[in-house]
Amino acid sequence: MDVLDLARTQFAVTGSLHFLFVVLTLGLAPLVAIMHTRHAMTGRPAHERMTRFWGQIYVINYALGIVTGLVMEFQFGMSWSGLSHYAGDVFGAPLAIETLGAFFLESTFLGLWIFGWHRLPRWLHLACIWLVTLTAYVSAFWIMVANSFLQNPAGAVERGGHLVLTDFGALVTNPMLTMALPHVLGAGLWTGGFVVMGASAYHLFRRTADREFFTGSLRLGVVAAFVGSLVTVGFGYAQFGPVSLFQPDKFNGTPLAGLGLGFMILIGQLLQALIMFVLLPTVYWLPRWRWAHPILMLITPLPFLAAILGWLAREVGRQPWLVHGRLTVADAMSPGLTKGMITLSFVGFVGVLGLLAVVDYLLIARTVRRGPAAVTLGADGPADSTERAHALSL
Repeated sequence: MDVLDLARTQFAVTGSLHFLFVVLTLGLAPLVAIMHTRHAMTGRPAHERMTRFWGQIYVINYALGIVTGLVMEFQFGMSWSGLSHYAGDVFGAPLAIETLGAFFLESTFLGLWIFGWHRLPRWLHLACIWLVTLTAYVSAFWIMVANSFLQNPAGAVERGGHLVLTDFGALVTNPMLTMALPHVLGAGLWTGGFVVMGASAYHLFRRTADREFFTGSLRLGVVAAFVGSLVTVGFGYAQFGPVSLFQPDKFNGTPLAGLGLGFMILIGQLLQALIMFVLLPTVYWLPRWRWAHPILMLITPLPFLAAILGWLAREVGRQPWLVHGRLTVADAMSPGLTKGMITLSFVGFVGVLGLLAVVDYLLIARTVRRGPAAVTLGADGPADSTERAHALSL
């Protein structure tokens, strides 16, 4: 493996690990917001417990995901300075807007939501989590604007040896963006629904004291996964239109891209068939079917796998271009890099991201295993007497 292939592999591995955090964040945010809305409208302690439990899982994943995103930023400067020199004026703009606008706002509203329990007015507190969800989606929009520019450099012309933005409207209405963004958001909802389903099935299988709690969570997870599957599959197939126009050989010229696409479609179709013809029709009986709970736990990772395969198919199929038709991957790589330098940074970056992924899984698994009685998010509130009663009954 030469220096170029090693650098590409490094970015692919770190990007895939980062996307594991992103897809779960995009999926859990609207579900937590829906749970909080039910609590705000009814005032029932059960809905507050549900919001706090799944909200704590969301916060864990969000906090660790931030650090993985920083590693991605380092790689642009260290390994791909040619991209910054040639297309930085265009490619960097949506990334800067995402960081300075959407991400900072998202973090601010999330902080208000975390520390606003039983302090902020009820409807203002609810607005915070919906603003977290909205800004998460806006953040995804700007990231996909940047990525779609690499797929089809719309709105830019070359002047003086680098690209210059001439049409901002064309940049944000890129045909490679309009179908891809809903596809990604749907995949997030699909993944979040499966995580809620799998964790709920774990408690129902163990027959813990929180049966009603996890029965409601399981049903919500099934509905969310169903909606997410419709959006993901529908907009996934819709992407073939612009792909055939701008990159007609995307999935034929590179075996890995075609393989990733084939397996992603296979997993997606199997899961969608399972949801539509098994889980959704039996959603009210499913919590009682103990034999089905281990199956739900086993298939929880599959939406994550499908998301990674889809991302690889989208990116690998663009090769050998980094900016399609304008800048090759070889020309974008930083000059002077050696195999030893890339190997060292590869080990460091993958080690950090791999460790964060393991810590994220362990913390979420521990939170799930301990159940809603041990949740610390929003503690010392009206629902705490219920939490203590559940803890004493365990």
